[in-house]
Amino acid sequence: MLQSILLVGLGGFFGSILRYLVSYYVNMNWSSQFPIGTLAVNLVGSFLIGIIIAASLNGNMSQQTRLLLATGFCGGFTTFSSFSYEFFSLLQHEHTGYAFLYAAASFVLGLFFVWLGFSLIKG
Repeated sequence: MLQSILLVGLGGFFGSILRYLVSYYVNMNWSSQFPIGTLAVNLVGSFLIGIIIAASLNGNMSQQTRLLLATGFCGGFTTFSSFSYEFFSLLQHEHTGYAFLYAAASFVLGLFFVWLGFSLIKG
């Protein structure tokens, strides 16, 4: 149990750092009212978790590796709580169109990227 907790924590540590860096880089290069940095992180995270799930189901990944990558890294990397805050903030600032575009893009494209990552590995 302790090993599993440490693996999740280690993955989360690196996932959180990478989330910050990717979001920061995207937002610095594409300034907008639209929270594109968080959207980019969520789409990449969705793609990665699709790959991890497929590899795990194929038997190409141990339980420990899945905990490290899916639960830890992707859990630290993806940003649903940030998404929720940014959606609410867009509504508060009366950017209703951006808010619902952001929600729809996150949901639809997130599911697409999970499928894409899964399909590339599962075949």
